[in-house]
Amino acid sequence: MKDALKEARRAAAEAEVPVGAVVVKDGRIIGRGRNQREKLRDPTAHAEMIALTQAAAAVGSWRLDGAAMFVTLEPCPMCAGALVNARMGRLVYGADDPKAGACGTLMDLVSDRRLNHRMPVTRGVLAAECGAVLREFFRARRGRREEE
Repeated sequence: MKDALKEARRAAAEAEVPVGAVVVKDGRIIGRGRNQREKLRDPTAHAEMIALTQAAAAVGSWRLDGAAMFVTLEPCPMCAGALVNARMGRLVYGADDPKAGACGTLMDLVSDRRLNHRMPVTRGVLAAECGAVLREFFRARRGRREEE
């Protein structure tokens, strides 16, 4: 999760919403991502999607069974769906997302028995630190708008 936090801080430094993700398989990081929606002008450029793409390239397959994703914020429906489609082995996330969380908070796509794949989820890992990065980013953004 510490590596995912590094990616989140890099996103914040690039004026992106600070979410970071890493994919780990066999004890090594095979994919890294941070939000890049503004930079890439791409609504799908979430940290999880970028990390999944790198991980799939690293293993030479879209199937990531046996891998684990560590992400600083609970994945949204798009990202949760991508984790299911990638056959991710495990999800670990930091802060809950009450507005868009699709892994247990608002809905639970990754555990839905109607889908063809499910994965274990560990919630709240370094949650205070992950949440603080987000709060600090949005506090600074609100401050800039008030100055304008």
